[in-house]
Amino acid sequence: MSRKVNFLVLAILVFVCLLAGTEYQYIEGAGTIDTGDTAWMIVASAFVLLMTPGLAFFYGGMVSKKSVISTMLQSFVALGVISVLWVVVGFSLAFGDSYYGIIGDPTTFFAFRNVTVSPNAAFSETIPFLLFALFQLKFAIITPALITGSFAERIRFRSYILFMVLFSLFIYSPLAHMTWHPDGLLRNWGVLDFAGGTVVHMSAGIAALAGAMYLGKRKHKIEKPANIPYVILGTGLLWFGWFGFNAGSALGANADAVIAFANTNLASAASMITWIFLDRFQNRKMSSLEACIGAIVGLVAITPAAGFVTIGQSIFIGFVAAIVSNFAIRLNKRTNIDDTLDVFPSHGVGGIVGMILTGVLAKDVGLIYGETTTFFHHLIALVIVAAYTFVGSFLLYKITDRLLSMRVREDQEYRGLDLSQHGENIDP
Repeated sequence: MSRKVNFLVLAILVFVCLLAGTEYQYIEGAGTIDTGDTAWMIVASAFVLLMTPGLAFFYGGMVSKKSVISTMLQSFVALGVISVLWVVVGFSLAFGDSYYGIIGDPTTFFAFRNVTVSPNAAFSETIPFLLFALFQLKFAIITPALITGSFAERIRFRSYILFMVLFSLFIYSPLAHMTWHPDGLLRNWGVLDFAGGTVVHMSAGIAALAGAMYLGKRKHKIEKPANIPYVILGTGLLWFGWFGFNAGSALGANADAVIAFANTNLASAASMITWIFLDRFQNRKMSSLEACIGAIVGLVAITPAAGFVTIGQSIFIGFVAAIVSNFAIRLNKRTNIDDTLDVFPSHGVGGIVGMILTGVLAKDVGLIYGETTTFFHHLIALVIVAAYTFVGSFLLYKITDRLLSMRVREDQEYRGLDLSQHGENIDP
């Protein structure tokens, strides 16, 4: 069975090469490429790609020494799997011609057909459409990688790859379409998500909760992190890459990008400081691990609001998100849900806080400006996204488990996923 699957994967790769073998075209009169915007978006795309290796270090440092390599590879492999999937059909499902504002036509940009180096005015008037597609690819890569922290140390690697493909097709792509496509359902409601608080972080966090519940608790818990310096390094890479994540979502070298850049830094800084002082207030030590988690929560929370709020408001968002997520993590520890690396309390709850506060604070349309429509639409969208992602992800876990058993055997878990899944290990 394993050999047949491997052969099928290789056959698909060859098929993709044949389909995507057309030359990229520049269409005269389609629009003028702005070299400054294009240069910034190439850099921003590279920044966002760097976040996935950063996430690998962040997660890898927090698990036990027996599963560091496996945990890091679960993030890193998304760079390969999702890149190919995005070219074949993922981009088309997310940004193709709209079906009822919910999903894109899979034939619109199938195998990157019609993805030219000319601007596409529907998405960005000043950068090549191909660059827009590649920028969006980086978001699609990191989203399933974020989920892996919830079921770390107990999932089969090949089963995870299958789940990642299904999640990207049936959860991520529809949410991206509804939120960012010009004809998307949530976008036409006026729901604001500047850089992926809903599409990326809420969806990943809620899918993580579903995964932790479905797979159950670890049999052999080791709470001592393998390598704190890895966590600090990963946090630094994520913070650095997040400037491309948020400021790049302005889709040009413009004032919105500068505002998003500033807000990203300040929200993360405020959240980190709030987190460690809150821990000290509760008689816990100001640990480097907690400082890193606080910084990430701030980055998550500011993401949907990055281009819509002031610097002072971004600091407030980081402050509120730190308090809420900190208590959510403490509460989660008292339950029977084994979310290994607290993905839901960090990304899910942080994304929810950011989405709600975007509806409250967004310039001219937020609740504090006397407008209620955006705020209430955000609350409705929150319920829809949460329900769709949780139920859909839970169903995908069941389907994956039926096709390829997801949970490793108890003896494999005891040995650690590095040896049992990959035949590798780090020095003890």
